[in-house]
Amino acid sequence: MDFCPKCGAVLVSKKYEDKKGEKIFLTCRKCGMVKKKYKAIEIKEEVVESPQDQVIIVKKNAEALPKTIVNCPKCENNEAYWWTQEIEVSDEDSVIATFFKCTKCAHKWREY
Repeated sequence: MDFCPKCGAVLVSKKYEDKKGEKIFLTCRKCGMVKKKYKAIEIKEEVVESPQDQVIIVKKNAEALPKTIVNCPKCENNEAYWWTQEIEVSDEDSVIATFFKCTKCAHKWREY
């Protein structure tokens, strides 16, 4: 990044046609000053794939919900996935319900 020596504004690159062909010069948008001699900065970037960019499939259909200790009313298993959800019970009222899904038989039930 370079600044205009006259007004202090940031110089931007602009293409100009001359007798030898097309060249790029730094130009001030504010006062129109053109800087013909400058050293261009070459930026080299190497993209390296990090381990976080790789997709890892742990298990097909794996549950991503937290588990808790609760008895399943269907199979008496004592472990289930759980989540909460707001449910409308009437026109204006709503209740937060806790839903469970058994880790053994996949039975679903809720508690208020």
